[in-house]
Amino acid sequence: MANTNFKEELIKAQDDLSRYAFKLTSDREEANDLLQDTLLKALDNEEKYLPDTNFKAWVYTIMKNIFINNYRKVIRDQTFIDKTENNHHINSSQDSTSDYSECSYDCKEIYRLLNSLSDEYRIPFTMHIAGFKYREIAIKLDLPLGTVKSRIFFTRQKLQEIFKDFK
Repeated sequence: MANTNFKEELIKAQDDLSRYAFKLTSDREEANDLLQDTLLKALDNEEKYLPDTNFKAWVYTIMKNIFINNYRKVIRDQTFIDKTENNHHINSSQDSTSDYSECSYDCKEIYRLLNSLSDEYRIPFTMHIAGFKYREIAIKLDLPLGTVKSRIFFTRQKLQEIFKDFK
């Protein structure tokens, strides 16, 4: 596309892009910033635009990608990671040890009941609890993905039924 034709198309699309930016951001100032970033990126990447393709779709995709990247950056910047040591037991009372022994009994009971299940339900469930993804479990056990999900679901239901009156 000739340089002047590209710029003309960009100017023609500006009003539609402005409305789309406002739809994405719901804020006039942010929409103007997003529009400006989109126009600059489109101008910087003019040589990547292929003639005889949908110009508006190309520019809309640029805007959507900028918006998504900015959103992810904001979320990443707002995420707080606590790197302090986990010393929550230091100031705990003496009664917490009795809670610990009760918890260890509960855990033993849970493991006993879990081990009483048949292998076809116990193995996928324990693998899922250990952190395996459904797809990984399906591959390792050579089972269809839906079967793995069903077995884990039914095991959860069975354990919830067993433990509903536990306390």
